[in-house]
Amino acid sequence: MTDYQADRDQCERRRLLVTGGAGFIGSNFVHYWCDRYPQDRVVVLDALTYAGNLQNLEALEGNPNFRFMEGDICDRLLIDGILKQEGISTIAHFAAESHVDRSILGPDAFVRTNVVGSFTLLEAFRQHWLKQQQPHHYRFLHVSTDEVYGSLGPADPAFTETTPYAPNSPYSASKAGSDHLARAYFHTYGMPTLITNCSNNYGAYHFPEKLIPLMCINILLGKPLPVYGDGQNVRDWLYVGDHCSALDTVLHRGQPGETYNVGGNNEVKNLDLVKTLCELMDELAPKLPVRPSRDLLTFVKDRPGHDRRYAINANKIQTELGWTSSVTLTQGLRLTVEWYLQHQDWWQPLLSPEYQAYYNKVYHG
Repeated sequence: MTDYQADRDQCERRRLLVTGGAGFIGSNFVHYWCDRYPQDRVVVLDALTYAGNLQNLEALEGNPNFRFMEGDICDRLLIDGILKQEGISTIAHFAAESHVDRSILGPDAFVRTNVVGSFTLLEAFRQHWLKQQQPHHYRFLHVSTDEVYGSLGPADPAFTETTPYAPNSPYSASKAGSDHLARAYFHTYGMPTLITNCSNNYGAYHFPEKLIPLMCINILLGKPLPVYGDGQNVRDWLYVGDHCSALDTVLHRGQPGETYNVGGNNEVKNLDLVKTLCELMDELAPKLPVRPSRDLLTFVKDRPGHDRRYAINANKIQTELGWTSSVTLTQGLRLTVEWYLQHQDWWQPLLSPEYQAYYNKVYHG
C-alpha cells in the first residue's frame, strides 16, 4: 500500500465526492481514504440501489470529515449543490450498474446510470472547475473496467491502454461510452480527467450475485455452485485493497488525460477459481452442509456473449507511477473467504425474495 501523506503536509486538504461509495469497490475506497488521509473531507453520494449498502459505511458514522448523501448521479441540481456546498476538488466516480447478467436482462438502467449519469457528473464538474481560482488541484477520476476491451483468445497479449475498444455486453458498452466521455472532456475542455480500467475485483462487501461471494455463500448454504459453460473462461483477479492503493497512486501521480490499466497479474480459469474456493471453505468452515464442497459444482448454460478471457497489462502504472499489486491471489482469496465466514450477519439479509427471483431467472430460467 502506498501512502502519500508526507507529500501532502503543505497542501490544502482534498475534498472528495465519491459516487457509488456505498457499493463494493466504492466503500472499500472510502475506508481506505479515510484511514490514510483523515484530514480530508469525504462526501459519499449513493442511490442505494440493491448493491448499495449503508452497512458498508457504518464504521464511519460520527466521523466529522465524512458525510453520506442518498441521491442519483443523474440529478444535476443535486450534483451542482454538493459541488458548491462542499467545495469539492476531486470526484472519484465509482457509481455504476456493473453486473453483466443484469445488463442482459435489463440494459436500460445501464445506459441511464453509466452513460447519462457519467455525463451529468462530468458536465457539473466542468462548470464547477471553471469557477475555481486554482483549478490545477482538481481531478475527476473515472473508474472503469477491462471489459470495454472485449475478449481475448488464449494466446493474445494482455490488454494495454491502447487496445481498441470492443465491448460485447450492454454493461461493457455502457462503460465504454462513459470512458469516451471522460476522455473527451479532457481533450475538448482541458478538464483534468483520469481513467482507470481494472480487472475483476474481489474482497469484502461484495454483493452476493458476483462469482466469489456467490460461491462462498452457496457453499455455506449447501446450494449448487453454478459454473457457466465449460468453466474455462479466464479472468485476471485484483484484490480490492490493491485497487484502492492504485487509485490513490493515480490521483496523486497520474497525468490528467491519461488512462491507466490496473491488474492483479492473477489470471485463472473460472472453474479452477471455484475449486480453490471449495478447498478454502473445506479448510476454514467446520460445519458445512456438504463436504467436500466440490460435490456442489454444477455446470449451467453459458451466459450470452460470454467473453472468453480478460487479462490486464499493468506496465504503464508500474513504470510511470511506481504502483504494483501486493496481495497474491492465494492471500486475497483466504482473506475474502474468512471475511464472509465472519460476516454472515452482513450477507444473509441480502438474500431477499428479489435476489432469489433474480438468481432463479439467471441460473434456472
